[in-house]
Parts: sequence; structure tokens; C-alpha cells
Amino acid sequence: MLTYKTVRDSIDDVIDLIKRFGTGEEAYYTVRGIKTNDPIRKAAQFIYLNQMSYNGIYRVNSEGNYNVPWGKRLNYHFDYENLHNVSIYLKKINIQTMDFEGCISRVRKNALVFLDPPYTHSKIENGFIQYNQKTFTLQDQLRLSIMIDKIKSRGAYYILTNADHEVIREVFDKGDRVIPIVRSSGIGGKNAQRGQYEECIFTNTNLVI
Repeated sequence: MLTYKTVRDSIDDVIDLIKRFGTGEEAYYTVRGIKTNDPIRKAAQFIYLNQMSYNGIYRVNSEGNYNVPWGKRLNYHFDYENLHNVSIYLKKINIQTMDFEGCISRVRKNALVFLDPPYTHSKIENGFIQYNQKTFTLQDQLRLSIMIDKIKSRGAYYILTNADHEVIREVFDKGDRVIPIVRSSGIGGKNAQRGQYEECIFTNTNLVI
């Protein structure tokens, strides 16, 4: 969210900094090691690492430090024109960061709410993937289910994406449409599992897949 806001408000400064980072291995690890509270440097660092890291992965260790290796993208060229276009578009958007339950007061009749929580995974001991320093727990999934009830009570619509897992199907059983899909994933480190992943879309819309 900080990156979105900074791209919206200070895109020229962000681009100028990205251009000064460099593209080689040494430059990559130098940028990866930056510790700063400056929003422009943080935004430039995030965009740079997202494009120059191995497979575009975003991953941090238990201490919250980004630890994805260099992606060997020596000939990569940043699309600065697109960043400028994104900045223009974001000026029309109200960006806020909060727990998802705090958003319900803003949902109006006929609004569409898109929900994309961390996915469950049957091969993980506690049932849920830990993307960073905080696991999205089963209790969080249950809270999200209650939020969907509130969305529907306001005459609004929702689209929820999640893994196709028996617990998730039970938690989000609203009598609405459940659309199973299969997607391929090439994201992950060399020890990560890749291949076909089964997911579900839960929705009260007439979405066509």
C-alpha cells in the first residue's frame, strides 16, 4: 500500500531512484540490503526487487527481511511509461490499509467486493501457508466468512478466491456459486513445489469463467 501511495504521489522521484540502482548481481544485493523509513526509497526498492528477484517472488524471513536471491535479469528494462500511467490512475483511487473487517462500513448496495486471502494448503501442518511474519489462521477465515454475510445483507456482491480445500468449502458455504478452477504456477524457489493448483471462486455474481 505504501508503494501504491508513493507511486501515486511521487512517481518521478521513485523512477529516478530505480534508474540509479543498477542491474547486476552486486547492485541487486546492495538494494536488497537497504534499511530505510523513507517512503520513496521503500517504494523504489519494492518495485526494483519485485522485477529483479528470482521468479518475482516476494518472501521475507522470520525477522521480516526480504531474502529472495538475484534473478540474473541482466537485460531487464523497467517500463517507466507504465509506472507513469499507473500513477495517473491511482490519483482517482482511495487507498487505505486496515483489517478487512474495517472495510464493511464502506460497502454500499450493488457494490462489488473482491476478497483474496492467503490460501489454505493441505500439506502444511496447521492447514495454512505463512507468507510472511503473520499466518492467516482458520479463525481469520471464519471472520472473513462472517464478513461475506454482512456484504450480502447490504445487497452487495462478492468474489472470493481461495484454495479448493474441504475446510475452506465448509467455511464459505453460503449457498452461492462455487467455481473450481485449476491453474499452473511457475512461482517458487528451486525447492518449492510447482505444477497444477486447484482453487475455488466463491461468488454471488453471475461471473462467467
